[in-house]
Amino acid sequence: MINDTLHTKTFSADDYGIRNARVHYQLSPEKLQQITIAKKQGVEASSGALAVCTGEFTGRAPKDRFIVKDDITSAKVWWGEVNIPFEATHFDRLYDKMTAYLSGKEVFVRDCYACAAEDYRTGIRVITEYAWSNLFAYNMFLRPEPGDLEDFEAEWTVINAPGFYADPAVDGTRSHNFSILNFSRKIILIGGSGYTGEIKKGIFSALNFELPVYRNTLPMHCSANVGEDNATALFFGLSGTGKTTLSADPDRKLIGDDEHGWTAKNTVFNFEGGCYAKVINLSRENEPDIYGAIRKGALLENVILGPDGRVDYEDGSITQNTRVSYPISHIGNIQRPSIGRDPENIFFLTADAFGVLPPVSRLTPGQAAYHFISGYTAKVAGTEAGVDEPVPSFSACFGAPFMPLHPTVYAGMLSAKMKETGARVWLVNTGWTGGPYGTGARMKLRYTRAMINAALRGELAQVEYGKHPVFGLQVPQSCPDVPAEILNPRNTWGDKDAYDRQALKLSEAFRENFRKFEAYASEEILAGAPG
Repeated sequence: MINDTLHTKTFSADDYGIRNARVHYQLSPEKLQQITIAKKQGVEASSGALAVCTGEFTGRAPKDRFIVKDDITSAKVWWGEVNIPFEATHFDRLYDKMTAYLSGKEVFVRDCYACAAEDYRTGIRVITEYAWSNLFAYNMFLRPEPGDLEDFEAEWTVINAPGFYADPAVDGTRSHNFSILNFSRKIILIGGSGYTGEIKKGIFSALNFELPVYRNTLPMHCSANVGEDNATALFFGLSGTGKTTLSADPDRKLIGDDEHGWTAKNTVFNFEGGCYAKVINLSRENEPDIYGAIRKGALLENVILGPDGRVDYEDGSITQNTRVSYPISHIGNIQRPSIGRDPENIFFLTADAFGVLPPVSRLTPGQAAYHFISGYTAKVAGTEAGVDEPVPSFSACFGAPFMPLHPTVYAGMLSAKMKETGARVWLVNTGWTGGPYGTGARMKLRYTRAMINAALRGELAQVEYGKHPVFGLQVPQSCPDVPAEILNPRNTWGDKDAYDRQALKLSEAFRENFRKFEAYASEEILAGAPG
């Protein structure tokens, strides 16, 4: 084995069954970028960021994510379409085949941490086939100090080999690509896909199992920031709802943009050390913090560059899911360390493409639990093959693909914490107004920011509210810096009868989706359903 490292510590991949490999341990971002460009696997954008194409997969493959079913997971995991069981014998055989594939090759190894709170800190070792995948790990996880490496112990290991294809007939997978978690061996195998998001979501999934089961801590797929008064706010939402954009507020310090834990000790902490933002239609005007973070050290995925190296952020010809990862330090206004106190305000973000939901509404604890379990947003035409009109999309806890336990476990923990702390919960529609997608218009970002700021300042506690006739939500009748006519979505439609029909149709989609949870839900949660 040849060891090419910037540190005095040596690392042997032999312990993992990877023989005669040239190991690059803990390389700097600059070195990883140089190697990627030299191998013609990426190019440097005009901003200095590294731009790569992830190949066949430009997003996660949820149907190819598995969890090994064993004594640890058998009785606890919510098995089904989200959490697909995998045999331990298949995992062991696949592990041996992957490590044999990596033997004799260059591999890139990074030791890092998850969880900003010291007493939750988890050692992560990421072994990758490609240099740029290792750069992603550098950006997204917490970076140890050089002195931490000598005694570093990895609790979880991720082995990532995009060039390794499984044989479904032999290996027990559905396709040639896979992401498999083994809680007994504390190993995550990722093969056949270059999409880097599988790395971070693998660790997120592991923490989403371990923290509630062993630490009485609620893991959350949300962003978080803190104001000058040290008041924390959480932002839940699926991809495309504005979670990263709205939490990157120049007047508030960013705790983190995607994954957090809420402890029994009245703290919220970031799992990560970086941000992974969508960049489709990114502009300096609307998202200055993210735009400015795309510089040397950042990793752009599946974007189109012009001859001058400038990124065309409006070009989604490869995918609408264009992405960038960067260390959280690329954002100027951040919380150090990435920890806040109990949140005072919680925002559920949805991009309602039907134009039905109010742009902001206040939720009761029962409604909050109901909408948390539902995790609603909408897919719009063109985002997926076969989608030519808005389609309701529900993802439990705003992150079902990463939640190994039953959604009511997480919802019950959230509801209990809301009651304990008195946190206010708001449903914010960042989607369409004046009609559905294709007829209406996307809610202006400045209005959404104004509504969120009014909630954070307590100004929405001083206004009158009306009850939405279908969803039962409490809707403010006025809000500073927001035209009153847009607060009631029905008023923005020219055809009021068409609005009523669409609202009833969407409410039925909610009820239909929730039927699989009804047997597990309390009366309070069931009362939070649309009327």
